[in-house]
Amino acid sequence: MAVRLFFLLLYCCISLPGFSQADTNYLKNIYTRCMDFSEEKIDSLDYYSDYISKLSVRLNFPTGNYFALRVKGLREEFKSDYSKASDYYLQALEQARKLKRKDYEAAELVDLAIVYTEMKEYVQAKEVYLQSLAVSNAYDTANMIQKFTNLGALYNYLKMHDSALVFLKKGLSVLEVFTHPRPEDVSTLYNNLGNTYFFKKQYDVALSYFFRNYVSHQKPDQMADLWIDCLNIADNYIEMGHYDSARKYVDMSLAMARELHAKSKEAESYSIEAKLYQRKGDYTKAYDYQQKWYDLDTSMVNSETTRKVAQLQEQYHARQRENEKLLLQTEVDKQVFRSRTALVTSIALLLILIVIAWGFITKRNANRELQSTNKLIMEQNEKLAELNFEKNALISIVSHDLGTPFASIGMWSQVLGADAGQLNEEQHKAVKRIREATLYGENLIRRILDVEKAQTNRSRLNLENIELNGCIGSVADTFRHLAQKKDILLEVVLPDHPVYLLSDHNLLSRICENLLSNAIKFTHRGKKVALEVLEQPAEISIIVRDEGVGIKKEELPYLFSKYGKISSYSTEGEPSTGLGLAIVKRIVEELNGTIQCESEEGRGSVFTVIFSK
Repeated sequence: MAVRLFFLLLYCCISLPGFSQADTNYLKNIYTRCMDFSEEKIDSLDYYSDYISKLSVRLNFPTGNYFALRVKGLREEFKSDYSKASDYYLQALEQARKLKRKDYEAAELVDLAIVYTEMKEYVQAKEVYLQSLAVSNAYDTANMIQKFTNLGALYNYLKMHDSALVFLKKGLSVLEVFTHPRPEDVSTLYNNLGNTYFFKKQYDVALSYFFRNYVSHQKPDQMADLWIDCLNIADNYIEMGHYDSARKYVDMSLAMARELHAKSKEAESYSIEAKLYQRKGDYTKAYDYQQKWYDLDTSMVNSETTRKVAQLQEQYHARQRENEKLLLQTEVDKQVFRSRTALVTSIALLLILIVIAWGFITKRNANRELQSTNKLIMEQNEKLAELNFEKNALISIVSHDLGTPFASIGMWSQVLGADAGQLNEEQHKAVKRIREATLYGENLIRRILDVEKAQTNRSRLNLENIELNGCIGSVADTFRHLAQKKDILLEVVLPDHPVYLLSDHNLLSRICENLLSNAIKFTHRGKKVALEVLEQPAEISIIVRDEGVGIKKEELPYLFSKYGKISSYSTEGEPSTGLGLAIVKRIVEELNGTIQCESEEGRGSVFTVIFSK
C-alpha cells in the first residue's frame, strides 16, 4: 500500500514478552512473518490468520487473538476493503487495551490512521495518529522523526500547512539530538518540509530543503530519489519565475525517468514540462508535452488494469485448486455418506437444469421481443431518413427557385438606379428599398441553408495560434463605419500585451462579426457599444456590451434557438432573421467554447464568449 510505505512504520516487528512454550514462540514468529508480507501473498494471510486464531484458542494464549485480528486487518487492507480492515483493527485495538500493552495499542492506532488516510478521511486519520503519538511518547523515542514527519504530512493533506510546519519542526529538533538517524527518515523529513514551504509560497526556503536532498542523493543506486528531488526543484523554480533553471532540472528528471524505464516517472516529468512552457507562454510546446503526458498516463492505466485482471485470475485459479483439493479430501474422509451425497447432488443438478431451462426460455422470449423492437426501430429510422432527405431536397428546391426571382429583382433595380436623372427623390427611395429587400431575401436564404447544412456537413476546423488583439481589432475596424452612421461610439478594449488562442481564425471572426452587428443593430443613436478581450489564468473571454433595447427575461432561454424570434426590434428597422445567434452558438460549441447572455429590457445586453486556454 502506498500510504503504508509512505509512513515508514516499524510496528511489524514489535517486541513481545517471553513465553517458555515453543508453540507460542512459533506463533509469534508466524505473526512477525505475516506482517512483512506484501500484497501478492493475500491468500497466505487468509490461511495464517485462521491458523493463528485456532492455535491461540488451543494454547489459551490471549495475545494470539490480537495477532490474528491484526493479520486479518492487513489482509483486508491489501484487498482495499477499508471498511472491513478498520473493523478488524478496532477489534485488535480493544484486545491490546485488555492486554495493557501500550506498544500494541500504539501500533493499532497507526494501522487505523493509515486506513483512514487511504479512505481520504484525513481529519479522522489525524485524530487517531495524535492518539498514537500520545500513547507511544512515553516509551518510544527512536522513531520520533518518523512520527512527526507522518503527522506533518497528514496536516498537509488537510491543507493546514502551519500546523504541519509545527510538527515537522519538532522532527527537526529531534534530528539534531540523534547522532546517527536513518537516512530515509532525514530524506522524508526534508521532502515534507520543502513541500510545506512550497504550499506556503515561501519558495526560497522550500528550495533549500529540496537541494539538501539533491546533494545527499548523488549515489548511483539513489537515482529514483534524485528524480523526485529534480522534479521538486524544477516545480519550485517555475513558481519563482526562473524558467531557465527550471528547464535544467526538469530535463534531468526526464532523462533519469527514461534511464529507470519508469513510465509513471516519465509521465510526471512531461506534466512539469507542460507547466513550464505554459508559464513561458509557449502554448504549442505546452500542448505537445500535455499530450505526451496524457498518452503515457492512459497507456499506464490500461497496463495496470490488465495486470490487475491477470492477478485476480491467478488468485481465482489458486483458490479453485485449493477448493478442489479440499473436496477430494472430504470425499476420502466421508466414504460412508457417498450414496447420500450422490442423491443430494442429483437433486441439486435437477434443480439447476430446471433453472437453466427456465432461464433459457425466458431469455429466448426476451430475445424475440428485442428483435421485434429492433425491427420496429429500424423501420422508423428508415422513415425518418426518407423524411430528412425530402426536407433537404425541399430546402434545395426552395432556395434555388427563390434565388432566381431575387436575382431578377436585383438586376432590374440596378437598371432603374442607373437611370438616376429620370427619377425624383421618392422614386430614388423606392429603388433603394427594393435593393435592400432583395439583399435581405438573398441573405435569408443563405442563412437558412447555413443552419440546415450545419446539421449534416460541419466543416473541418483549421486550428492555428491566433493573436487576438489583431484579430478582434480587425473585426472592429470593419464595423466602425456602420457605427458612425448611427452616431454610436464603438469602444475596443484590448490587453496591453499579446494574447494567443488556439482556434479557427475564420470561425472566430464570424462569431465577433455576428455579435457586433447585432449590438449596433439594436442600439439607439448616441449610445455606446463595447468590444473587449479579457484574459484570465485558465480562460479567455470575448465580451460584447451594448446600451440597446435589451431582452425580456422570459425570452432569454430561447435566445439561441434556431429560427427563434424575440420581441425586441432593431432601432432603425434593420432586418433580422432570427438565425444569427443560433449560428453563433453552433460555431462557439464547435470551437469547444461557451456563450452566455445577460440582459435587461431597456438597459442593454452583454454577450460573453469563453474559451479555455
